[in-house]
Amino acid sequence: MMNSHKFLKLVLDTVTQHISVIDKDGEIVYVNKNWVAFGEANNYSMHNIWDKVNYLKECDKSALRGDELGAKAAEGIRDVINKVRDFFYFEYPCHSLYEKRWFMMRIVPFGLDNKEYYVISHENITERVSAEEKVLNQSRIDGLTDIANRRYFDEFLENEWKRCARIKLPLSLAIIDLDYFKLLNDTYGHQAGDECLRRVGAVLKKFVHRPADLCARYGGEEFAIVLGDTTAENSFNMMNDLVGDIRALGIENKNSSVIPTLTASVGVATMYPHSCDSKEELITAADKMLYKAKESGRNKVLHSKLMPL
Repeated sequence: MMNSHKFLKLVLDTVTQHISVIDKDGEIVYVNKNWVAFGEANNYSMHNIWDKVNYLKECDKSALRGDELGAKAAEGIRDVINKVRDFFYFEYPCHSLYEKRWFMMRIVPFGLDNKEYYVISHENITERVSAEEKVLNQSRIDGLTDIANRRYFDEFLENEWKRCARIKLPLSLAIIDLDYFKLLNDTYGHQAGDECLRRVGAVLKKFVHRPADLCARYGGEEFAIVLGDTTAENSFNMMNDLVGDIRALGIENKNSSVIPTLTASVGVATMYPHSCDSKEELITAADKMLYKAKESGRNKVLHSKLMPL
């Protein structure tokens, strides 16, 4: 019969949680198979030498870079070590570039041979949170265009701003205005105007594929697209394609002074967010580019890169 140590290791390697054990100084003394596999899948450079890693110090490093999650984890672990709390847990997002993910972190103490240890587990709770978000999303959707409403846009941009600031990624914002939409409404009626907005909303959806992207109805005939981890060049090229796709809809607007079909003007801005900046600077910059696009003839994209690396 296998010994108890080997038996316990096999058990821990079968559970879905990512588990590590640290001592009172924060040094990792054990990780299970799924902890290692998650590190490998997410390109953590130290995944082959976990027993030489100080988990608390890694959390502190993240906190110094502005990572609120790292700071919260470090605080919770220290509270358990110092017996301020019996245990600690919190839920947090851990999105990859192409997948939304949420985890629950737990810290629980135990003793062995007069030494204190602490089990840290990370459990994937994406399925549960996704179900909750599905219900929540019903209040985030614009009823006419079936894309995000302004309220959710504000919330999403705030969160994406913090994420890009934390891990030093570029953030792009495009504000789209339908050229002479009032003329279209006056000429063909509000039903035709509503159908126009629905069709434009469907076009915008084609340009958001990742958890870091969002298209929204910004207000009236204005739309917005948030593009996390997207460079100035890429966002400019995407919005040029968008302007072409809106034009290709062939929606009649015979009284427009641009061309007799629906066109759009777009202002784009890209920043590398920092803690001393605010998302309002990004919105203002995109707004200014939109104004210039409209002043210089419409049916085009103008871009502002605010803060290069």
